[in-house]
Amino acid sequence: MTDDTARSGDSPSPAWGGPHRAGFLTFVGRPNVGKSTLMNALVGEKVAITSQKPQTTRRAIRGILTRPDGQLVIVDTPGMHRPRTLLGERLNDVVATTLADVDVVGFCVPAGEPIGPGDRYLHGRLDAAKRAKRIAIVTKIDAVPKQRVAEQLLAVSELGDWAAVVPVSAVNRLQLDVLADEALALMPESPQLYPDEEVTDESLEQRIAELIREAALEGAREELPHSLAVTIDDMETEDGLLRIYANVWVERDSQRIIMIGKGGSRLKQVGTTARADIEPLVGSKVYLSLHVKVAKEWQRDPRALNRLGF
Repeated sequence: MTDDTARSGDSPSPAWGGPHRAGFLTFVGRPNVGKSTLMNALVGEKVAITSQKPQTTRRAIRGILTRPDGQLVIVDTPGMHRPRTLLGERLNDVVATTLADVDVVGFCVPAGEPIGPGDRYLHGRLDAAKRAKRIAIVTKIDAVPKQRVAEQLLAVSELGDWAAVVPVSAVNRLQLDVLADEALALMPESPQLYPDEEVTDESLEQRIAELIREAALEGAREELPHSLAVTIDDMETEDGLLRIYANVWVERDSQRIIMIGKGGSRLKQVGTTARADIEPLVGSKVYLSLHVKVAKEWQRDPRALNRLGF
């Protein structure tokens, strides 16, 4: 995740008196266990998009939490799953590469769902994180009674040998400080890896493309969420107005019709929703031009995947 020089030299001596720690933390779990929401809550800003649709996260996205005692670089990854397409295989490769490089892995299980074969499969895959310490995280504790949380904590504790087991609610911000404390305590002594003001290493273009895709995912049905991708053609500022020209990609002509909607109604709603998130990010008014294009079966086409950034 970083070269050796990033941790060379003496660690600073923070005013609070302890050693300064910094390193990489990733969350692993089935799709929709709340990994992206948890990262956003810890960072304090929307860095990764969220959706109820599976496989919303499609690459390793870094969010950065900086405190006086240390810095957590949180790597949000796609949910590990059994792939059906070349895209799915590449998403799993992203997870495997991340696991090999991080310092701490947070294994996420929602409080309201029993531990099943998928969780056990993923737990077995943690062996790929040979040098990483492990934390178990029970997510979404706000959604179930306390007794159910206690039962899930016990079940997760029995699943493996953990450095810590932490129940959290990203939505209600419960136990986030505890989780950050536990993760930082497991990090190596190190100077900061990123400047204080940085909350992500994502480019502005990447963040805008993801916000458009998040808006497009809203209300999407059946197979359409998996078939959506977004690219930015151009961005230019004129008289304080940011003009963004973007493409929403689908796999079939029928999906294009659905994405545009009757009289362009759905595409217009996507633009309105995305613009509401983009304007606070860029600090200016935004003109957003969206076009829907078809790339036949792009999830299975290596050249198309490369063009779309996968």
